[in-house]
Amino acid sequence: MNDNTRTEAVPVLRAQHLSKRFPLESPALGGKRHLQAVDGVDLAVARGETLGIVGESGCGKSTLGRLLLGLTKADQGVIEWNGRPIGRHDGRVQAVFQDPSSAFNPRQRVKSALAEALPAAKRSRAAQNVAELLHLVGLGEEFLRRRPHELSGGQLQRVGIARAIASDPAFILLDEAVSSLDSSLQMQVVDLLRDIQHRTRTAYVFISHDLRAVRAVSDRIAVMYLGQIVELASAQSFEADLRHPYSVALRSAEPALPFDEFRPERIVLRGDPPSAVDLPRGCRFATRCPVAQSLCHQQEPQLQPDGDGRLVRCHFPGSLELKARTPESEVA
Repeated sequence: MNDNTRTEAVPVLRAQHLSKRFPLESPALGGKRHLQAVDGVDLAVARGETLGIVGESGCGKSTLGRLLLGLTKADQGVIEWNGRPIGRHDGRVQAVFQDPSSAFNPRQRVKSALAEALPAAKRSRAAQNVAELLHLVGLGEEFLRRRPHELSGGQLQRVGIARAIASDPAFILLDEAVSSLDSSLQMQVVDLLRDIQHRTRTAYVFISHDLRAVRAVSDRIAVMYLGQIVELASAQSFEADLRHPYSVALRSAEPALPFDEFRPERIVLRGDPPSAVDLPRGCRFATRCPVAQSLCHQQEPQLQPDGDGRLVRCHFPGSLELKARTPESEVA
């Protein structure tokens, strides 16, 4: 979890009622249908805070990230930065994506890529400022003249982070920013992000399918399922105290490491997620939920407070428990 827990009350970033549907041509069904990618999402991120967003592929987390950046236009909802609408090219809002190689001009040297990201006030001392940026992400000045293909994946991702912080952003969106790296590099980049945040008080939204990486860097975590947030809680809660059945199953699937004190017993979900084009009645997770009741198939639950600042979208929160593995289950 992020060591920096003293976050300001006023959000740097606030999103309210965000929704996005994508039209799909369906000749067999006689016209257009829609895929509900994001549905009524509310969130807020304070200065110096990291909000993690986790969920399996297709849950809408990357679409949500593009909405927050202004790269995709929302069908409904409002996004504000410090109380005002975010502009698409606002230098105070930056991003780091999964594939660092696709984010750079292959002919451009590192020095030029970083210099052009500097705000106008810093360009008069571009050489010094670029060198300082590289130092901040743990790279020496010998990298200034290199091109992207001359760097390893971890080195290039560090340059991507340096470019993101060059404009002194108030908010950085990190979409699968460590998933393409091996485990040792992942932790190096996570430590780097925490160190930069400690120095700059930048707010992060950290999107990943990897709950372990999200837990390592986040203050709070939002779990998404079929376009909705189903649980929002502190990162500490994601060690063993979860309330939504999907969150519990997601946590149970996290691979255990030798130094883990708590190793949950695996919960295997039946079936596949419903189609986002043809959403089921009631709770969207009910078709796979091990503890679903008749109400779950009839009435859609709302995101409601469940103590300690937690929000849960479930009719029966806490009905599925996260259990520690026993010696018998380890053998099985």
